[in-house]
Order: sequence, then structure tokens, then C-alpha cells
Amino acid sequence: MVKVISNKSEITRIPMYIEGLDDNMEGGVPEGHIVLISGSAGTMKTSITFNVLYNEALRGKISVYCSLEQSYPSIIQQIVNMNFDLTKINLIIIKDLSEIGVAMSKLKGGKGGVVIVDVGCIRKEIKDVKVADNKSWLNVVKNVVKKIKEGAGCHAFCLDSLSALYVLSRFENPRIELFYLFEFLRDLEITSFLISEAQPESGKYSEFEIEEFLCDGIIFLKLTPFRRNVVREISVVKMRSTATNNDIFSLEFKHNRFQALYGGQNPLL
Repeated sequence: MVKVISNKSEITRIPMYIEGLDDNMEGGVPEGHIVLISGSAGTMKTSITFNVLYNEALRGKISVYCSLEQSYPSIIQQIVNMNFDLTKINLIIIKDLSEIGVAMSKLKGGKGGVVIVDVGCIRKEIKDVKVADNKSWLNVVKNVVKKIKEGAGCHAFCLDSLSALYVLSRFENPRIELFYLFEFLRDLEITSFLISEAQPESGKYSEFEIEEFLCDGIIFLKLTPFRRNVVREISVVKMRSTATNNDIFSLEFKHNRFQALYGGQNPLL
């Protein structure tokens, strides 16, 4: 049953762990929200999302990172290169559906962790045409998350990416099917980050635009040319139940942490 609050102080939040950004969104994302992490290639969507799950694991929480295309060795190489110390958390890799039970047993014990579900590996292993066809892959993702939530507890979830899910599942009626996907995540009562491919010139943050109405928040990342360089920028476009600063911040990763530098968009000089 959904808890109805009587005071805004009762809203618990998950920080984005981006210095300078959390302070401009009342401390972070309200727990249970569904947030689009939207942007083009190279904007660090995967990195900032894993940064949230990793830091939550340091606090003893358990999260699931579901990758539909990027392989788990590639993800691990990426985060190790950013100096994440994976020895401090339980890092569980699921590349076969039969490994879910073993994974949940490893998560019990008080130490926080991140479960990486490599759907690409699972797709290679499964030969059943019925499972490999249309909506079944969406059901695989939903069942894995639900089992981990019920068996070990799941604090946050990331789907990387919605664009890949659409290719796998071939939605026939996006408005209806996305509604039920979002309601499924809300019923699980977990905070969800859905990575969405978007081009800044399109004026869209998602493929069908329906996602923008159904979600609770949108965090947009983009690349902006500045002299002979390219600057990464981040802005909070939408965040329900939150007073946000919607300015554009420069995004940097220095000294093993993300920073959002206030001051708006850099001038093109």
C-alpha cells in the first residue's frame, strides 16, 4: 500500500551524488520516482546512473542495473577506469537466468551491492523462439527485477536503455504498453532510472514522448561546443514533488566525483 505523507519533510530522497546538483533539487530524487536519464551518446548517462547505484551500495542498499546491449565486461571496465572501488560493494553479475537464486544468496548479509543483469548474454544463451520474440524480453527484465526485489530487497533500478528495449520488444501500442511498464515499476516501490537516447536538436527527451508525461523526473545531458572543446552539460527538466533549479550546469568528473558547476551555459566565443 502506498504511503500517503502529511508533511514534505517525510519525503525521502536518493541523491544523484553530483556535487552542486543535489543542492539545487532539495537533496535528490524522491524515493519511488521514475526518472528519465536522457541525452545523446557520450554524455555519461551510464556513468552518472551507475554512480548513484554504487554510492547507494556504500550505504548498504541493493540495486539492479539491467543492460540490454552493453556487455558486463565493458561496463566494469568503464567504471573501474573511473576509479570506482568495487571491492567495497557486492558486485553480482547475472548472465544466465539460473544464476538469480545464487545472486540473491550472495546479497544477504548486510553489505550493499549492485546486481548487473547482462541481457545480451542471456539472449545468447536462450534458444527458445518464444522467449526471444517480441514482448517476452520485457517480461524477462520484469521477472528478474521482481525476483531480486522479493528475495533480497531492491532499492533502485536502472534500465539501460529504453531505446534498446523498444528494438527488442517492438511495442505495438506504446501508450498502453509504457503505461503498464511504468505502473509495474511503481508497484514495486523502487526508484527507477530509465536511460533514454535523445538528440538535443530534436526537442524530445524520449522516443515516443509519452515517457515524458508518465515519468516523475527528467534529467537531461548534452554536449555543447566551446571553443576547441566540447562541454558536457546537465539540467533537471522535470522532478515531481521537488523544487528544482532548472538552469543548465556544466558537468565534470574530477577527483573521482561528479560536479555540476553553476553559472549556466558557456558562451560560444
